[in-house]
Formats: sequence, structure tokens, C-alpha cells
Amino acid sequence: MTDWIKRTQPIQVGDTVGYSKRFLQSTGQYTGDVPFARGKVTALLPLSTDTILAEIDWDKPELPPRVNVKNLSTIKQIQLGE
Repeated sequence: MTDWIKRTQPIQVGDTVGYSKRFLQSTGQYTGDVPFARGKVTALLPLSTDTILAEIDWDKPELPPRVNVKNLSTIKQIQLGE
């Protein structure tokens, strides 16, 4: 990844993340562990120019270790209701 992409990427290695409000609403997940799960991004894996997977160390068991960054929000964004 170029330096520009790294600086403008909303999800970075080391960020604490959760699933985005948009993703949770689109999949109908309003209760349970998934809306409240938090994890630390340990790596970013680019699959193509449009698709980047985040490798995440979740605080809840049985969640997928790799998630498309488009389905995630940082803790700061979650606190703002995004």
C-alpha cells in the first residue's frame, strides 16, 4: 500500500473496531454478541484495490477473524452513532 492510502484508510492496524451500524442493520443484527463485539486490528490484507480485509483479535468467541473493512467502524465512530 502507498503512504497516501495508509493515511486515508479509515481502519488502521492497532485500531479498536466493531461492526458498523450500517452492516448490523443490513443483516438484522440488533441483539446478541455481534453488535457489542470489539476487537483490535492486527493486520490489513488487501485482496484488490476495492477490497481490504482486516484481521481482528475479537473479545467475543466465534466471530470471524477476517472482516471486510467496509463492514467495520472504529470505536470513535461507534460512539458518534455511525
